[in-house]
Amino acid sequence: MSFQLAKSVVGRSPFLLSRLVSTSTARWATPASAAGSKEHIDSLVKGKKVVVFMKGTPDAPRCGFSNAVVQILKMHGVEKFDAHNVLDDESIRQGIKDYSNWPTIPQIFMNGEFVGGCDLMIEMHQNGELIKEFEKVGIKSALQEKEKK
Repeated sequence: MSFQLAKSVVGRSPFLLSRLVSTSTARWATPASAAGSKEHIDSLVKGKKVVVFMKGTPDAPRCGFSNAVVQILKMHGVEKFDAHNVLDDESIRQGIKDYSNWPTIPQIFMNGEFVGGCDLMIEMHQNGELIKEFEKVGIKSALQEKEKK
């Protein structure tokens, strides 16, 4: 702590100190809401074929629903996709729920459009709709290839 800072702190009330700290750190800190803002989430999902907001990572999912989504993607041969671990940032975790108006994680986006959560991915996988969704974004499902053989 510098002498000047120590000198300015001595004898100040806790209320004044908290105001001093909050106003001075606000200049350097990115607002907590920025990471979860609509603009930031737009930048994460727009122009990307597949984006998953999940608990954990594709290599180490931290919930069964996130794991199920990763396994479905793998079954279809989708190895390249953007994944965002919502456990790393509470503002992203809440921001994605607000952005999609969907209350649960994981959430899947294709070409910037919200597709759904785990339950919808399972349903679309089972009824064949997921293959069509992948085709729309230029991804050929590995399961489609197996059906032809």
